[in-house]
Amino acid sequence: MATLVLGAIGTLIGGPIGGSIGALIGSSIDAKIFGGGAREGPRLAELKLTTSSYGAPIPRHFGRMRVAGQIIWATDLVEHSATQGGSKGSPSGTGYTYSASFAVALSSRPLLSIGRIWADGKLLRGVEGDLKVGGAFRLHTGHGDQASDPLLAAAESLCPAYRGLAYVVFEDLQLSEYGNRIPSLSFEVFADDGPLELAALISGVVGNVSAAVPLVGIAGLSGEGPLAETLAVLDPFYPVDCDACDEQLVLSPDRRDWPAIQLPEAATSSSHDDFGGKAGFSKNRGGEPETPVAVLRYYDLDRDYQPGAQRAPGRPLPGQPRTIELPAALDAAAARRLVVQAANRAQWNRQTIQWRVTQLDPAVRPGSTVTLQGHAGHWRVRGWEWRENGVDLTLARMMPFADAGVIVADPGRANQAPDLSFGTTSLLACELPWDGNSGMPVPLILALTSSASPNWSGASLYVDQGDGLLKPLGPSGRTRATIGTALTLLATSSPLLFDRQSQVEVELIGKDLSLVDATMRQLVMGANRALIGHEIIQFASAVPLGQGRWRLSGLWRGRGGTENAIASHQIGEAFALLDGTGSALNSEAVGAVPGTLIAAIGLGDSASVTAPIMLSGIAFRPPSPVHGHWSRRSDGAHLLRWTRRARGGWLWQDGVDVPLGEQAEAYEVSFGLPGTTYARWETVAAEMALIPAELTALSAAVPTGQFSIRQRGDRALSEPHTLAPPPA
Repeated sequence: MATLVLGAIGTLIGGPIGGSIGALIGSSIDAKIFGGGAREGPRLAELKLTTSSYGAPIPRHFGRMRVAGQIIWATDLVEHSATQGGSKGSPSGTGYTYSASFAVALSSRPLLSIGRIWADGKLLRGVEGDLKVGGAFRLHTGHGDQASDPLLAAAESLCPAYRGLAYVVFEDLQLSEYGNRIPSLSFEVFADDGPLELAALISGVVGNVSAAVPLVGIAGLSGEGPLAETLAVLDPFYPVDCDACDEQLVLSPDRRDWPAIQLPEAATSSSHDDFGGKAGFSKNRGGEPETPVAVLRYYDLDRDYQPGAQRAPGRPLPGQPRTIELPAALDAAAARRLVVQAANRAQWNRQTIQWRVTQLDPAVRPGSTVTLQGHAGHWRVRGWEWRENGVDLTLARMMPFADAGVIVADPGRANQAPDLSFGTTSLLACELPWDGNSGMPVPLILALTSSASPNWSGASLYVDQGDGLLKPLGPSGRTRATIGTALTLLATSSPLLFDRQSQVEVELIGKDLSLVDATMRQLVMGANRALIGHEIIQFASAVPLGQGRWRLSGLWRGRGGTENAIASHQIGEAFALLDGTGSALNSEAVGAVPGTLIAAIGLGDSASVTAPIMLSGIAFRPPSPVHGHWSRRSDGAHLLRWTRRARGGWLWQDGVDVPLGEQAEAYEVSFGLPGTTYARWETVAAEMALIPAELTALSAAVPTGQFSIRQRGDRALSEPHTLAPPPA
């Protein structure tokens, strides 16, 4: 390639003699740069990592490529801490993560855009431009008018704009995914629109040249070394005609003129020193190439730019095959087409002929297609030389034109990093009843976070106490909670019996989430507890209906003291499986302000999502009394009796009185209509007596009134247990 280009430039400047000198110089350069053996080209950067080496060259990129880059600026790691738990009865835990800000130089030629970014082999930025971890990303395209990056300008007293250099800046990039260190990065860069041409490679390096040579099949190319090196590695696949007969150097693709120029009969010579002698031509057939082009290594587009290889067909020769490493992005079919054409072209170009003419036709110039009398086929003009007895043309046999048809090649399989978009966060918050365990924090407030997408990396949790200010509560973790909505109405049933009749259909937020059955023994041990609306249930059977829908049956109702919510169900209410997932929140940080909301925001959320705390106060509230009934004493008074229950006493144990769970036993009994109180009494025993006159006066004042019994706990009253007055 250097011989062709420099020879053409020499002819342009000094005529045929200058062309000969230029060709001689070019041959010398070829020998010094490429040596006498096979041209291999630059090594593919198969294991190249992001580095920060002072003085390292920044390559020029064309089209679409995957590149590593050089880190040119970075901050120290910034430590972030997040504490979870720490409320009364709950140990606290503090986790530490790190982030960093840094800039990476990518190209000494302007870029159009950045596509995907890989970090330690995993996708850091997807096709849609979404970062898979927290942080900000900015691209500076490298044009002559770009401004300084604001982060670099704020950190450095003298900050260049790096005009002419395309670089990216990561600001506060979260590093927990990468071992709390800056990972090894590679970038998919787009530098040009449309098909690549040789002119883009030469632009700015060689002046007064036209090089409209399409690089068919190449989607992208990187040039890190001298231009001659890049042209040399392209030469076997994209032969170029160099025409310096006019004022401008013209590089054109290896073409086939039609119709071909018919050369006159070869001019003979009587001098024995002239080649060809009386015949006027000298024909030569070169031997079999010692190392013909056999293997092309390239960057495979179908395998995320991982190196691939395609081989030319035919019988393998002894020894190592000639392998050319082309730093270009191609698909497998294009790469195979190039190596097949290069191998075939090399075989046909072994035939050359020196042809003498006495008059040079201006149309017969380097690259022209000619035919010869008495010699079959088409020939290409490779050069000419003035001699005393005429002009000697150097001609090479052209490969017969034939359509190669559809070339099929297998790129192989690659374990490509999945590019999944982030799911949006869904949130449900609730307080759980105290289970009687002294080690359980009271209250236990859970934030159940989830997403419809498996590619959800958690969210940051906050509390809003009604003033609009979000106070951080820590991260949610990545485990998705099993939450959803009720599609049917859960009918009313008794909390005292195993409900074999009722059933409810729920739709989970993610189609990949699932529910399982449970035996009666497993139910007794607490399996399959779920919150639906404001009632805690347990279910024995979960039947999948498809598309994330499930039918639940075999129910235990009103668990954990929620029997008062049995009749309050509606379609579309929240469902959550209480299986231990979720984040336990610091109750002191959450506070007890009415209307408090829990908020969450993840990487896929454009705004925070909020949820009220369901079952708020249930951990402090004693269960409502049960089994209220009237009896008559011997003195005629009516005796109201009931059975108390205790917080944490959810398992029925025969013959054992469940501990009270409060500092003292006390009850509040009231009479009136719902929402109003006409009379109220307090007692420390699970009974209260009323004489007939008192009952008569109450019935006269509020004819439809009812009695309500509440147990008084240390910090809250129970839900009421209601019953009608005794019959007269």
